[in-house]
Amino acid sequence: MERIVVIGAGQAASSLIVKLRSLGFAGEILLIGDEPHLPYQRPPLSKKYLAGEMPRERLLLRQAGWYEKNAVTLKLGERAVSIDRDAKSVLLADGEAIAYESLVLTTGARPKRFPDELGGRLAGVFMMRDLADADALSAAMGSGDSLLVIGGGYIGLEAAAEAAKKGLKVTLVEAANRILQRVAAAETADFFRDLHRSHGVTVYEGTTTQRLAARDGGGLDAMLGDGSTLGVDLVVVGIGIHPNSELAAEAGLVIDHGAVRVDEFGCTSDPSIYAAGDCTCLVWKGNLIRLESVQNAQDQAVNVAHNLLGDRQPYQPEPWFWSDQYDVKLQIAGLNHGYDDVITRRGSKPGSVAHFYYRGDTLLAVDAMNDPVAYNVVKRLLASGRSLSKAAAADLGVDLKAVLQAG
Repeated sequence: MERIVVIGAGQAASSLIVKLRSLGFAGEILLIGDEPHLPYQRPPLSKKYLAGEMPRERLLLRQAGWYEKNAVTLKLGERAVSIDRDAKSVLLADGEAIAYESLVLTTGARPKRFPDELGGRLAGVFMMRDLADADALSAAMGSGDSLLVIGGGYIGLEAAAEAAKKGLKVTLVEAANRILQRVAAAETADFFRDLHRSHGVTVYEGTTTQRLAARDGGGLDAMLGDGSTLGVDLVVVGIGIHPNSELAAEAGLVIDHGAVRVDEFGCTSDPSIYAAGDCTCLVWKGNLIRLESVQNAQDQAVNVAHNLLGDRQPYQPEPWFWSDQYDVKLQIAGLNHGYDDVITRRGSKPGSVAHFYYRGDTLLAVDAMNDPVAYNVVKRLLASGRSLSKAAAADLGVDLKAVLQAG
């Protein structure tokens, strides 16, 4: 009986396993995860879970009974330390060797640490990637405390929003010239900077954090690049992620941009080993990209399930992302890579706005803040290979739903 072994117990792993069983795979499935928890959702960790609005049990992607009913063997709290491609086996930290016919890497990614030598391991310094991180930060935060967030990407902004809602005094420091510089247009950055400042968050841009130091009596001093020192109770670091590709690299698989290189079928450079999710990179529309999102982890893993069972289907990403901050829901459809123009459309409701990204006259993506119509229309247009004229995007008199239905 064929055995499929999956390393990494996150969103991609859950989607893969569920799809394998729904497609009728009757062989063995063995899941290895270094956390002691059943596979769970990560996006709510910096949103509803941190805010106390989502109980732990609702984070689980499947309850324990599902794995038992579907004959999935769980190796949780176990770490895979090496892959023997010749013997087709995985070695665990406790010395157990697990044979496989097919192996799938869904090892995800981990946050970049603030350098240890600059204070990254001090008490009171937190990251936000897994359940343990969220639990530790939630327990440490108290109303009236001061919090420094290092990094102005979406994870940092979400953590800042939840802390401000809890009554903490929040300062956010971004080393780049502006927040969201790597992922969004200046127009979207302007929106979220104003949003955070309206909730009392102090935002510094173009400012580095040089060092963290413990203060006598508790708390931390943050020495900033402008020469100032900021005294705070807590620090959250959100400066990006590293794909967990070391296991693959040590096994001799091809690594590119720090991630496991896969082809259009999700296969690595070894025909018996596939990969999906944040640990991967792939070629899309002629560019080698990493898609760091739950949606990609789910969709890519479902595609890998089909390909493992011989139903060869090339993966066609349809990227979408989201972020919740205060009373704003940001929904992103598409990828804005290579854009040269941004068209803004103000919605009819207060605080509703959408920024449409174009390369030439071709629509690439949209950032929709409290504008689900713009998001859904662009998502469907991109999926069908269609565009939207700049004039239509900018004109509130144009019914976007009608444009979509017009075909």
